[in-house]
This record gives sequence, C-alpha cells and structure tokens, in this order.
Amino acid sequence: MASHNPPHPHGPDEAAGRPRPEGARSWDAGLVDFSVDLTSQEVLRQAHVLDALGADWSPVEALHGEEAAYDLLYSGLDQEQQRVYDELVAAGVLPRRGGGHAAA
Repeated sequence: MASHNPPHPHGPDEAAGRPRPEGARSWDAGLVDFSVDLTSQEVLRQAHVLDALGADWSPVEALHGEEAAYDLLYSGLDQEQQRVYDELVAAGVLPRRGGGHAAA
C-alpha cells in the first residue's frame, strides 16, 4: 500500500520550507544541546536524608554498631560453619575478623 504522505525527495527540512544547513545531510534533524542541572534536587534529597537520620545520628556509632553486628553474626559457629567461613575468608569473599577465626 502506498504512503499518503511520501517523503520529500530532499528531506524533512526542505519539505517544511526550511533551508538545509550547509554541510548537513538531508536527514539531519538539527540536534539541540540538552542538559539538566540536578544540583537543587540533590541538595533537597540530602537535606531529607539528614532530617530523617535526626540530629543525634553519629556515623562513628553506626559503624561500631555494624561491626558489632558482624561479630555477633559470625560468633558461635559449629565446625562446618567455621570451615566454610575460613574458606570464604581465604577466597577473599569475607574479611578476616578478630584473631583469624570468627568470634567465639
């Protein structure tokens, strides 16, 4: 079936009555520089995060709490669990904790 609006033989610019820029191919649509400055959105996001954390939030205390949670996670392992833990440490999957073994 034939198109009702066949393409203009010289391109869309000529079909719309606009002259083609010198050196441009007939199918160039004339690209436009497009940029978005997200600085204000990032500042707002950061303000909301800090507000949600509260004034008494301490990154140092949070890190110590995370370390304590890892120590608890790897404590009291049975022989098989300790073997797997040691293999994961040796493979570099887990960091070595304490004196070379998971906390007792």
